[in-house]
Formats: sequence, C-alpha cells, structure tokens
Amino acid sequence: MTGAVAPEPSAPFGQWVGGQVTDHAHCLLQGNPGPMTLDGTNTWVLMAPGGTEAIVIDPGEDEAAHQQRVVDHVTAIGARVAQIVVTHGHRDHDEGVPRLVELTGAPVRAVGRGHDDLTDGDVLTASGLEVRVVATPGHTSDSVSFALAADHALLTGDTVLGRGTTMVAHPDGELEAYLDSLERIKALTGGGEVAMILPGHGPTVPDAAAMVDFYRVHRRERLEQVRAAMADGALDADAVVATVYADVDRSVWPAAKLSVLAQMRYLEQAG
Repeated sequence: MTGAVAPEPSAPFGQWVGGQVTDHAHCLLQGNPGPMTLDGTNTWVLMAPGGTEAIVIDPGEDEAAHQQRVVDHVTAIGARVAQIVVTHGHRDHDEGVPRLVELTGAPVRAVGRGHDDLTDGDVLTASGLEVRVVATPGHTSDSVSFALAADHALLTGDTVLGRGTTMVAHPDGELEAYLDSLERIKALTGGGEVAMILPGHGPTVPDAAAMVDFYRVHRRERLEQVRAAMADGALDADAVVATVYADVDRSVWPAAKLSVLAQMRYLEQAG
C-alpha cells in the first residue's frame, strides 16, 4: 500500500523541499508527490555534527536515483550509513530498503517482517547521537516514531504529517490504537521532550503540541460525522464515504473508505 494522507484539503504540492532542518536531521525529499504522499516521501538522515555514522529513516520507494542520492549525501559529509530504519511497512517508505542495503551494507531495523525488530524504548545510536523508539501503532499495526532528544523532535512517519491528516489503514490499522498513540505523543509534547515534528510527508511542524491537538479534535469530529451518517441511514462504508467526504476529490475516496471502515469498527466495538 502507498500513501498515508486522509482525504482532507491540503496546501498545494511543491512548497516543501527538505534540506537541513535541525542540527542533527537532514531531509532528502523523494520525487514522488501525489494526493497520498503530499510533496513526496521524506527520507531522513540523522547524524551528529562531525560524526561519521548516519541513521537513515525511510528510504522511500524503490528508485535508483533517490537511494543513490542518500548515499552520496552521507558520503559527501565524510560519513557512512550505519543503520537503515523504517517507520512502517508501506511501500512509499520501505520499498527502497533492499537497494539501499545493497549500496551500503547497513543493517535494517523495523517492526517485524524479518528485520531486526524494533521495540518500544529501544535506543539507536550513531556517533554518539541517540534516537529512542516510540511505539505509535494505529495508522498501521507496525508504525513507530523516533524521539530525537538532541533536537526535541519526533520523527512520526505517517502517524502525524506535515499537512492534512492521516488515514487509519483498515484492517491492519486500528482507530483505538491510533487515538492512544496521539495521546502518547501529546504526553511527550506536554513534558517538553518533543517540540517539533519531523513527518514522513510534508513540511516539518514547529509546534508539535498544536498539531497533535488538531489531530485529536479532528479525529473525534470525523468519528461523530461517521456516527451521524450511519444514524441517518448510511448502511455501508461506501455510503458513509459519499456522505462524509462529499466535498473531497473522488480520487481519494478509496483511502477514505479505509478510514471509514476503521471508524465503523471502532463504533461497533464501543457498542
């Protein structure tokens, strides 16, 4: 499956180009823009200033030019790729892993799928830089985020985006887990550990707390809209989508259906 963006209005593509965004994080934007990927996939290169080891998060879709660009960037600053890390198993984030492994020989860390498994609280290191794993399932069951304490930043993959909102990818994704993950990120922002979000798509978010609050409110509002549509006679997901997402381009209705199915399941379980 490709993409993360729930069918919500968003700013035009092309406003975000990546680059060095903190002392320890550089974004290489892949040229795969679209309704489900915003400006493209953000491939993050994390390393300490003057360090010789880099952690690469989300190599993106399989594209020789993009994965070579990652290697060239790291090599140009006198470093090597020490670890390849994946936020979740959607192809716009992990399809390029085998090619980057071939180019670098670096080990891969992810949740499941035969990789060196990541678990909540694990700490990844590269030349003294520490990155802590934060389990944030919901968009998918294997979604994880990464706390970069040195920059008070959280790399969120598709759990929180730079623009728009995220779909819960039914049946693998679950709304209850997603809501719990938002609460967990909210706690990190409230405690001061996280001030900025470095997302998997779209621009960086300088006010993490405000964005998470927006996500929490939005998700509850959408849930109420789905509940109301069902009460008014929308008996299946397609009917709910046609009601709730009537003002959204039909090209993203299939993604809307996944989120609606997740919400209908949530309401069913809630009784």
